[in-house]
Amino acid sequence: MVWVIVIGAVVGALLLAAWPIYLERRRRPIGPDARHGADGEFALLSQGVTRFRWAGSARGPVAVLIHGLASPMVTMEAIAKGLGNNGYRVLMYDLYGRGLSDAPQGVQNRAFFLRQLSDLLALHKLKDNITFVGYSMGGAIATAYAAENPGRVKQVLLVAPTGIVTNERGFSRFCRKTSLLGAWVHGMFAERRINKAIPLHGETKAIDMVLRAQRRELKRRGYLPSLLASRRGILREVQEHEHRQLGRQGIRVCAIWAGADKIVPPQAIGKLAEWNRAAQQEVVARADHALPYTHGDQLIAAMRALLHDT
Repeated sequence: MVWVIVIGAVVGALLLAAWPIYLERRRRPIGPDARHGADGEFALLSQGVTRFRWAGSARGPVAVLIHGLASPMVTMEAIAKGLGNNGYRVLMYDLYGRGLSDAPQGVQNRAFFLRQLSDLLALHKLKDNITFVGYSMGGAIATAYAAENPGRVKQVLLVAPTGIVTNERGFSRFCRKTSLLGAWVHGMFAERRINKAIPLHGETKAIDMVLRAQRRELKRRGYLPSLLASRRGILREVQEHEHRQLGRQGIRVCAIWAGADKIVPPQAIGKLAEWNRAAQQEVVARADHALPYTHGDQLIAAMRALLHDT
């Protein structure tokens, strides 16, 4: 009888441990079927397939848009429209593990993301005079790339960027810092928590489009592991050295913040000013961290105020 109980307990523990793997395998893989008829184009880069799309002016200076941690490039549509109306050729793409790009396994640190960005720039033969626009985690990617490749950069526009001051919730902190158990907890409970946080409806069609995209992400294989891999990778960076370096090199840095942001708090404004006194900054009042798609008009107006002399 004792052995039956012991064996049952061991089997139960193994099943419980493997349950997040089972849940992940049930999600839809990204492949030709999912990409068929999708907006944009696809390129096989060194780490996998990346979806990208050109928008804006047919000619003019190039702006490369980099989205944030949890949502694909659809979150950047308002920014693309604003820059396009300002005469820019706009290149958008899905980071690995998001949207319809592949989801390679492993840590998603700066080298991982900069390799994807470098591959994409090489594909389009973009070598210099590039404006990089990064939102949230994309801001950290843009900052890291500019610091490592100053000769290719015209300017950097950051929207609520990480890498300066970022608030991390208890669940995310536990999953990031606790190796095996953290991965198990994330695999078991992250989908439910994220889904609960996504509003059912938005105030506009543009917001609804983003909310639908966010819910689709939860059904795609590789998405949740990518979130955790990014938290354990590039989101651990504090980029004081990079921002000071950009200031010393004279690379133009503009930052737009959300006045009611609970993820990247207002303290980041003063910290960036301390690190780079030449950085130009604007605040969109009453916006939260979702400002690229909830306050698109105000964000575009702030961008124009910063970019009027370029």
